[in-house]
Amino acid sequence: MTADINFYFDPICPFAWMTSKWIRIVQAQRDYTVDWRFISLRHVNAHVDYDSHFPADYEAQHIAGLRLLRVASAVREKHGRAAIGPLYAAFGARIFETGPDEGRAPGWQGTPDLAGAALAEAGLPGSFAGFLDDTSRDGEIQAESDEALSLTGKDVGTPIVHFEPPGGVAFFGPVISRLPGEEQAAELWDHVVGLARFPGFAELKRSLREQPQLPSFGVTAEEPGRIEDWHAGSRRLKK
Repeated sequence: MTADINFYFDPICPFAWMTSKWIRIVQAQRDYTVDWRFISLRHVNAHVDYDSHFPADYEAQHIAGLRLLRVASAVREKHGRAAIGPLYAAFGARIFETGPDEGRAPGWQGTPDLAGAALAEAGLPGSFAGFLDDTSRDGEIQAESDEALSLTGKDVGTPIVHFEPPGGVAFFGPVISRLPGEEQAAELWDHVVGLARFPGFAELKRSLREQPQLPSFGVTAEEPGRIEDWHAGSRRLKK
């Protein structure tokens, strides 16, 4: 499938989710096609000792994301690439748009109940939830994660966006905490792509981030989220 945008996501990443919501607005305005592809934060951080490098419960969250990608992999095999956009939307709605995460067990995002509900919303058989533990899918997910990192380099997170593949520009992010309005969405897109297309451009970055305006963080669209310092571009406590 040749699309205007290849969007590499991990369903557990709130910033990938925010960026994906913006990309869907731009997609509708510009009539772009989007191929929703996989990148696993658990695979990206396979070499990292989670206990010493990340806050508590991070590994459980990344494993939950991997479990959902296994489901998506099976769906893509049986129903084609076009099925992934609606499935990702259904995952994100349940993970990020239903209320604060407090009090939920670590890794709750990768449960059969959540997967089954998302599959139903996307019009897919609930039996695909049986692929949550299918590790035979991990090779495909690893290969697609490696593909994404080959476009940007390894010191990045999710999402990774590739515009006008195979020869177009690719970049990590952009990381946004607020969803642009309809009028701002395309303008922001043009600025991002214009910067990425400049020959020799590599990075524009700040590690201070607002918590995203998502119910899962308890932040409404009318207020800025609490500012946090994402060391090394992630929640890692040290490099």
